[in-house]
Amino acid sequence: MGRSDNAVPAPAVRRLSLYLRQLEAFLTNNLQTVSSKQLGQALSLSDAQVRKDLAYFGQFGHPGVGYRVAELILRLRHILGTDRKTTALLVGLGNLGHALMQYHGFNKKSFEIVAAFDQDPAKVGQPIPDRPAVIIQPVDQMPKTVQQLGIKLGIICVPACAAQEVADMMISTGIRGILNFAPASLKVGSDIALSSVDLAVQLEQLAFQLSAMQNRPADDSA
Repeated sequence: MGRSDNAVPAPAVRRLSLYLRQLEAFLTNNLQTVSSKQLGQALSLSDAQVRKDLAYFGQFGHPGVGYRVAELILRLRHILGTDRKTTALLVGLGNLGHALMQYHGFNKKSFEIVAAFDQDPAKVGQPIPDRPAVIIQPVDQMPKTVQQLGIKLGIICVPACAAQEVADMMISTGIRGILNFAPASLKVGSDIALSSVDLAVQLEQLAFQLSAMQNRPADDSA
């Protein structure tokens, strides 16, 4: 048996998604079994790190065989909760919101955005391009829609000034998982799963790394 979820370090949980994506790529290439070394090398990780991360969740390897790729994929999907459909809603139908609504990768991972909301009267009542079944609703319809559709997750794509209010409304409807794309730090309770993606911060980090590489003294040992 693996350890309880509370005992698993967050980086190990994040790496599970990387392992799953790589295993799916292996399976696409008809690789039926894989060693921890092969899996680690594909992700620039040590084989010891792979074994340690997986050991938090149980025993997966087979002596003399390694990991059976299809079997490990199924088990990781179950651990991550992507072996069952999870419904989500999105608030904020700007450029990013529209792009996320039309991203087909969510469905492949068993996530389905089934409702969209915006406070702009000009957008309310309009269908999502390529998603005619999803009609943009006013934000005040969120509680009713969450209850009717059993929505579990919320995605925030509004300006920073409105993000906390939207998060509070989501939580009040019973949503317990929030993916935040707004450039704002949200305050939520310990019973709320929150993940924030600030694209500007990510670009700043890349710019710093690029600057550091450019300013690194040239290796003149050759």
